[in-house]
Amino acid sequence: MSEGMEKGGETPDRYRYAVVPNIRVADAAAAIDFYQRAFGAREDVRVDAPGGGVLHAEISIGPSVLMLGDSDGEDGGEGGGGGFRAPTALGGTSVALHVFVDDVDALAARAEEAGAEILQPPTDTFHGDRTVILRDPSGHQWVFLTHQEDVADEELGGRLAAEG
Repeated sequence: MSEGMEKGGETPDRYRYAVVPNIRVADAAAAIDFYQRAFGAREDVRVDAPGGGVLHAEISIGPSVLMLGDSDGEDGGEGGGGGFRAPTALGGTSVALHVFVDDVDALAARAEEAGAEILQPPTDTFHGDRTVILRDPSGHQWVFLTHQEDVADEELGGRLAAEG
């Protein structure tokens, strides 16, 4: 440790056991509002950027944490440097955000009413979860799941093959 630096504390529990996604959107304030209405998110942290916009925010959806902020560049965000772009500037996304919830059907209805595009309606899947896939107004793809049953590894392949 460098001279003059003090040892930090323990990693907060909210970050300890997960990779915490940090997404970028063209309008973080609007995205936070959508996530609250559609997913029941709670805003935990918000740091406004000098000159406007959101430099960094953290929300919780159930026990899951998501970091977000305005993107850099031409898609309207101010961002914090580093060349981060929103899906709207990229023409899509290569990441889907998975979150387990107690009632995927209720969440899907609430999300659609709030403006989400349902890509796959709530469906019972071969892996034992009821799943909905949607796209939020910022262009991020989400997979919400409600666990219904444990499926043995040996059975997964057979179920997948049966779906054809």
